[in-house]
Amino acid sequence: MDITFEVKRFDELSTVELYKILRLRAEVFVVEQDCVYQDIDNKDQKALHVIGYKNNEVVAYTRLFDAGLYFEDPSIGRVVVSQKERKYGYGHDLIKESIKAVKIHYNTQKIKISAQTYLKKFYETHGFKQIGEEYLEDGIPHITMIK
Repeated sequence: MDITFEVKRFDELSTVELYKILRLRAEVFVVEQDCVYQDIDNKDQKALHVIGYKNNEVVAYTRLFDAGLYFEDPSIGRVVVSQKERKYGYGHDLIKESIKAVKIHYNTQKIKISAQTYLKKFYETHGFKQIGEEYLEDGIPHITMIK
């Protein structure tokens, strides 16, 4: 079974979809990465949500912001793939879908991200380049990258 993607505004998400998205984000960012931070940050309402479904479950996700809402350029954030699904390369599919959605919805290919440092090579394969120095965000090393 392959993964399928949908892009939705916050007000288009069902309560079940929102619950599955928040659960996936908590499973990876809070539990797996042992990082205590405020995930529910009142920014989801302004974002576009790229949701990867497999067997009716949310297994991959990003949220997108238009220029000026998060960074000066459009951005991709909360990039997450369920731990048990990573071996299938869905992270690459997710980033491709997210880049495509930025182009369609925000009419640009310029994107800025705050990437976990260990994923630098992953993002480089999708055309992102590091700018500036490494920094800590919620106790995890990050770098700024642009495409």
